[in-house]
Amino acid sequence: MNYIPQIIFLALTGIAVWLFTKNITRIRKNIFLGKPEEFKGDSKLRWRNVVLLALGQRKMFSKPFVAVMHFIIYAGFIIINIEVLEIILDGLFGTHRLFLGLLGGLYAFAINFFEILAFGVLAVCVVFLARRNIANIKRFMSKDLNGWARSDANYILIAEIVLMSLFLIMNATDRALQLQGSEHYHQTGNFVISGFLAPLFENFSTTTLIFIERSCWWLHIAGIFVFLNYLPYSKHLHVILAFPNSYYGRLLPKGEMENMVSVQNEVKYMMQPELAPTGEQASVKFGAKDVFDLKWTSLMGAYACTECGRCSAACPANITGKLLSPRKIMMDTRDRLQEVGKNIEKNGSFVDDGKKLVNDFITVEELRACTTCNACVEECPVSINPLEIITELRRSLIMEDSNAPQDWNGMFTNIETNFAPWKMSPDDRDKWAVEMEA
Repeated sequence: MNYIPQIIFLALTGIAVWLFTKNITRIRKNIFLGKPEEFKGDSKLRWRNVVLLALGQRKMFSKPFVAVMHFIIYAGFIIINIEVLEIILDGLFGTHRLFLGLLGGLYAFAINFFEILAFGVLAVCVVFLARRNIANIKRFMSKDLNGWARSDANYILIAEIVLMSLFLIMNATDRALQLQGSEHYHQTGNFVISGFLAPLFENFSTTTLIFIERSCWWLHIAGIFVFLNYLPYSKHLHVILAFPNSYYGRLLPKGEMENMVSVQNEVKYMMQPELAPTGEQASVKFGAKDVFDLKWTSLMGAYACTECGRCSAACPANITGKLLSPRKIMMDTRDRLQEVGKNIEKNGSFVDDGKKLVNDFITVEELRACTTCNACVEECPVSINPLEIITELRRSLIMEDSNAPQDWNGMFTNIETNFAPWKMSPDDRDKWAVEMEA
């Protein structure tokens, strides 16, 4: 009978890990529905981006006050969960505070540090809830976040408040049990935060304290398992995908667009017809109509999006009231990708559902509003590139569907036939100089 809690804990751990692995595998399959991409550039620079952008959150510090608060949550998420290792080992071996004997005096230092972080996380989450729901900050009030996106952000903040509270109450009741001399509750001394809470429980019976302490212990670890499996359905997946997204980010100079080789060749053949290949040539597809046509790095960026709205807040089209929102572009791409993934899971392979990323999720008006200024790319704290998706979709509209304003189509025709935007033969282009000589 003494092994029942360990068996229950082992079963919960196994189920949580299995579900998380299943969900991450599904997301990975969806991401690799995109086209392959060849990576060039210095791997040292890529790792530098991981350290500075994903780990160090360098871009966040353009707004120092918010950055410090975000860093407290981030550090808490990473560091406090080291404490989860002790909980897991205690659960597996039926021990209590396993690391106390191993670390000695360092144990109190570590738990004190965790408690300070936990209190900081709790306080910052309360501030962030207020910022999102009361402070009327434009990028948080945007209609982009209507529905699940707004609820998701609130749910995760509330969950972190609950988890940190459980951690502190667990330590406080543990200390109260130590003061009562309860068996199995080893003397640790007062911890920096829970030590202030322990007197609140001093008049509780031993049975009640054990019930509260054990309930907090189980709820804390269960909450972490739930949080782990909530991540794949949440924008907070960025806590994982920010790292590969920073590593695989493009190293081209800012604002440089990737040219299409087929178009470059057409220009070259115009100038040097003798180089043009003979015989029938394979058809070429321009741009992207759906998620299959985008590179897998763009699809990973859709999953890595933090939905913070910094991209849209910096977008000149969005600022001036245009329909374009780079954040919505990423969210729409992710929504379409998830829909396609479910289609494949259900049918074994993709069955045409009559939808496309363009028009059904992202409108032509949104795409045309983009000035390609690169502000969204510059602002993104985790190196997401909405501009790459926008340009690929716009290329498909123009080069595949001839879907462009009439003035544009006239210019495109002139470039194709006359090698210039003007409606005149190349042979006549220098006549103005001859007339001047006359």
